[in-house]
Amino acid sequence: MRLPVRRALRLGLRTRLIAAFLLVAAVSAVTTAALTYQSARSAILQQTQDQAVEQFREQIANQHFGLPPSTAALKDVSQALARAGKPRPWIVFAEYGSLRASSTMRPTSTVITDDLRSQTHANTHASFQRVVQDGTPYLTIGMPVMFDQYGHQQRSGVYLYAVMDLRPEGVTIQAMVSAAKNGALPALAVAVVPALLAARSVLRPVRDLRRAASSMGKGRLDTRIEVKGSDELADLAWTFNESAEELERSVEELQKAEARARRFASDVSHELRTPLAGMLAVTEVLDEDADGLDPDTARAVRLISAETGKLATLVEDLMEISRFDAKAAELNADEVDVAETIRKTLQGRHWEDRVVTRLPDGVRAMIDPRRFDIVVANLVGNALRHGSEPVTVRLCPSSGGGPLVVEVADSGPGIDAAVLPHIFDRFFKADAARTRSAGSGLGLAITMENVRLHGGTVSAANGLDGGAVFRVELPTGLLAAAPAQAAR
Repeated sequence: MRLPVRRALRLGLRTRLIAAFLLVAAVSAVTTAALTYQSARSAILQQTQDQAVEQFREQIANQHFGLPPSTAALKDVSQALARAGKPRPWIVFAEYGSLRASSTMRPTSTVITDDLRSQTHANTHASFQRVVQDGTPYLTIGMPVMFDQYGHQQRSGVYLYAVMDLRPEGVTIQAMVSAAKNGALPALAVAVVPALLAARSVLRPVRDLRRAASSMGKGRLDTRIEVKGSDELADLAWTFNESAEELERSVEELQKAEARARRFASDVSHELRTPLAGMLAVTEVLDEDADGLDPDTARAVRLISAETGKLATLVEDLMEISRFDAKAAELNADEVDVAETIRKTLQGRHWEDRVVTRLPDGVRAMIDPRRFDIVVANLVGNALRHGSEPVTVRLCPSSGGGPLVVEVADSGPGIDAAVLPHIFDRFFKADAARTRSAGSGLGLAITMENVRLHGGTVSAANGLDGGAVFRVELPTGLLAAAPAQAAR
């Protein structure tokens, strides 16, 4: 039960190809958006910063400072610079020694850092920093006021600082982020189309290969794949076609060899029948006179008679197998009493005293009496030879649409587990030492072919209480009537 669940949960190749394609598209889109955002953000902030620093420098250059300045003078300068601020108004702070002034009511700023002050005091040009305070970004600029003395720039001791709010730039940057997010989903949706086309181009040869392999599995060895393109999938199709040609050629050679072997066995069997008929007639006469011969000659006569009988049985079995191989075996079905047919089989071979029967009367079926007789005789004979008595033949009438069942069970040691898969193979003998046993090794193979001809099945197993159990099942379609009565 686990395999179907596992297969149901497994993603198909089409799904995996589309997912991989979309993943690549998503990674590319995210990477591109991230790089674009970083570049645009830096460009926007850099442009604002450069413009503000340049404007602050120019405005300071246009101001006139009297030294030493007063607090009021510093405040006036701060307000003038703040009004002239670009690209938007500044908040300007001025410092001279211990004097502090600004363009607002607060003379000092918490945004201006000590690091910026140190840089402003150390440099003769503008210094700047981007600072975030309470979630608000600011651009802070610091610049010393210089004056010219004998052609040299000297520090005046006045330091001016400008603070500009960068929230408008943040809004612009955030708008870019939103635009990138809003454009990602449509881009991925559009990417589905080339993903489907790519998956289709890859999966079409795979589907063709699957159909071709399935067709070959059903016996159509002339199946080939149309080769398109020159990529790896085309190479795979070429390899499949070449393998299919080799396989078809090998199977044809094997079929021809098998046909020759069958024809040889059939021809030999036919040729042996005529001399065997004469030999059997002679051995019958010799058997009748064996009691009047000396003991050694009598034993030799009986041995020849027994071996001739075995040879005759083997020839008949070979001819029967040849008819099955040539598809020449015919089923001459007739409506018969199944229990009575089994009794006649046992009586005709004088086995009725050695076999226990469980045969309900009145079970009728459409079967071939001659072939059914062979089936029962081979199974009972096999049980008597290789099992132990008592041997039981049980007939189970069809019920509820099930098959008609005939079971033959013995009381022997059963069948070895390694032997069971081969029990119906031709010429198979469980004991390699039994090369001269009474059987030909074809009895169970002929039994299986006769049951198959009826559309049924035959199987072998070991009983719960020991012994071998052979079970023949005939389809209910063969049944004419099956009233179950008391077992005899």
